[in-house]
Amino acid sequence: MTSPFRRMLEGGVAAMCLAAAVPAWAQQDAAAGQTEGIEDIVVSARLRNERIQDIPLAVTAFSAQSIADRKIEDASDFLSSTPNVSINQSQSAGVSFITIRGVSQVRNGESPVAVVIDGVQQVTSRQLTQELFDLERIEVLRGPQGALYGRNAIGGAIVITTKAPSEELEGSASAGYGRGDDYRVRGSVSGPLAGEALRFRVSGAYRDLGGYYRNVYLDKKVDGSEDLNLRGQLFAQLGPDFTADLKAQYGRTEGGGGNFQYQSANFDPARPCFLDPANPFGGPAPDANRVSRTYCATNLGYNLRTTRQVSLRLQYDAGFATITNVTAYDRVKEYISGDQFAYTASVDVFGTDGTQTQYEDLKAWSNELRISSPSNQSFRWMAGVYYLDTKRFISTTTGDDNLQGIVTVKRQPQFGNPANPTLSFLADNNHNRAWAAFGNVAYDLTDRLELSFAGRYDKDRRRQAVRADQTGSLPAGCSVATPDNCIKRNSYDLFQPKFSAKYKVSDDVNLFGSWGVGFRSGQFNQSGVAAVAAAVGVTGVSDVVKQEKAETFEAGFKSDLFGRRLRLNGTFYTTKDENPLYFVFIGSIGAQVLVNIDRVRSTGFELEAQAKIADGLDAFANYGYTRSRIKAYGVDPTQVGNRTPYVPKDTWSMGLQYRTPITDDIGLFARGDVDHHGKQYWDPENSTARSSYELFNARLGFEKPDGSWSLIASVDNLFDKKYNAEWVLGGFAQTGLPRTWSIDLSVRF
Repeated sequence: MTSPFRRMLEGGVAAMCLAAAVPAWAQQDAAAGQTEGIEDIVVSARLRNERIQDIPLAVTAFSAQSIADRKIEDASDFLSSTPNVSINQSQSAGVSFITIRGVSQVRNGESPVAVVIDGVQQVTSRQLTQELFDLERIEVLRGPQGALYGRNAIGGAIVITTKAPSEELEGSASAGYGRGDDYRVRGSVSGPLAGEALRFRVSGAYRDLGGYYRNVYLDKKVDGSEDLNLRGQLFAQLGPDFTADLKAQYGRTEGGGGNFQYQSANFDPARPCFLDPANPFGGPAPDANRVSRTYCATNLGYNLRTTRQVSLRLQYDAGFATITNVTAYDRVKEYISGDQFAYTASVDVFGTDGTQTQYEDLKAWSNELRISSPSNQSFRWMAGVYYLDTKRFISTTTGDDNLQGIVTVKRQPQFGNPANPTLSFLADNNHNRAWAAFGNVAYDLTDRLELSFAGRYDKDRRRQAVRADQTGSLPAGCSVATPDNCIKRNSYDLFQPKFSAKYKVSDDVNLFGSWGVGFRSGQFNQSGVAAVAAAVGVTGVSDVVKQEKAETFEAGFKSDLFGRRLRLNGTFYTTKDENPLYFVFIGSIGAQVLVNIDRVRSTGFELEAQAKIADGLDAFANYGYTRSRIKAYGVDPTQVGNRTPYVPKDTWSMGLQYRTPITDDIGLFARGDVDHHGKQYWDPENSTARSSYELFNARLGFEKPDGSWSLIASVDNLFDKKYNAEWVLGGFAQTGLPRTWSIDLSVRF
């Protein structure tokens, strides 16, 4: 059996192994006259185009070639290759939980990272898990980035750049088939419309998945889905120094959802999918390592998410500065329905095992105006303002399962519906207005030393109008006749400074350090959940969630060694996090509740290495370690010293990639990698941990050396490792993906 120490050692020394192995190959290649080094990536992490090795930030970046080689098609594909970052996807298409350097996300909570696509910041975490396609670059910034990216960049930022319209007509297409009757089609077309003055790009992705797991009671797949994403772009050169960039995006995902297991369900031996009426919940004790791939719910879960976005980017080069304005409109809707706890074929067991639904409808306008100096001067500056107006409706229900299906409930409860009467209905309308002012300066004191300062002030005003017809407790005096008494208001604000320094030891080695503050806005729980939680013995729940503040210090190095055939980067950090969030589920009303932990301390480090071992042979490895502990928790002081929920102890990944021509028209492509997911607790009590595990992935195929076509087979989770994607206190679990495979044909013209 592999010990935890050995697993940590294997990941932690991977970078050193590469460093030791490269010199011999580098000398051999130098003797042969080969000098090609590791791909140099230009990133826009600081809102300027800069070489990744020159910026004083911990950044993992993926170029267009790397995205294709790794088969990156969703957020988990690149986050699993980033040290000290993890993502769990559960419940529905739009629900995911990112943890970055000990700062976590919980269901219905704000993200710990700002996600920016082509200069437009996403307004809800439900947008993150859309299909990724036709991309130019992905950047993952670790550490607080609020000084540049705002209120949700408390742990970092994800910056995604799509491919721009081209000056010449070009296109691409791909088709694939995989396990679970998984059909995929992708394509793009780009080129000029009116010479160089007007260019376009249209791209799309479609997927039809039959599913992997089966409901044995209904004899149907539970996790099938159909996914369509379209994107169009027009780029216009309105003058010698003035450009306009108009984009429109549409996404629709429909399929299964809510596929949970209740681990303490005690099944009747005579009827395997039904609870034992004598002792329905006397099953095994909850265990985050217990995985079941068998489903027995009376109703298949259903999920529908739609996303729409239109954005306009105007940019003017005034000589002394570049003025950029980005305006965007977003509309995101998601509905999910399914069985209620305990997710079995039984109904009405002690008032449970009925139905549940959740509906969210969000629309938002945002605008950012930014003025920045030229980059080719020793003193560089930037200033800007940002505004966001968000309207969000959310409802959560439970219903009586009369074995006649689940009635759709969005804005109106169905209390009198005989097929599936609504039992509980929590609903509210939220109107949030946020604005920010930001700026930064950077100065080269010498040709080796750069100092920079950035600061941003964010103000977030939140208004919640509670539905007077809901079944939860209401604000004092709230009724249909007195709607003004149903309104709650709160505001959150913080100034987020960041100081950075970079020292250039040589052309190939940089040292850097920074201190910064990140901010995540507070918010409202659904009204009445505090009273319900107290009634069932869950303490510390409030209808209002406090804002979160994280203060981080980091120091690191970046190096290109052996003629830039080995890239070795490392960072140490420590973060004091005030009021991070924890998630509680109250099954009796299907309530999803957020609770603040008073203070957490996270300390860790990261190592990243890339090596060009020989012509066509590349190696990569990274390791991230986080020690995260609860330092103060007023709800239960006995939990001080416990590990912070949702935070893996460590992460690492490593692998090899080989590419070589066989003939002038055919080349071989092979890649293998392994991702390690460290031990993780899910609650402040540290009641049960999901043990560490590894997922092995492989790709093998043929391609034309010039990249015009490829035929590649891929396998993810090669050894079919069983693990839970999410576990919630009480024994609510959702299993992760099984072994999957696919064959993909791609062409470029």
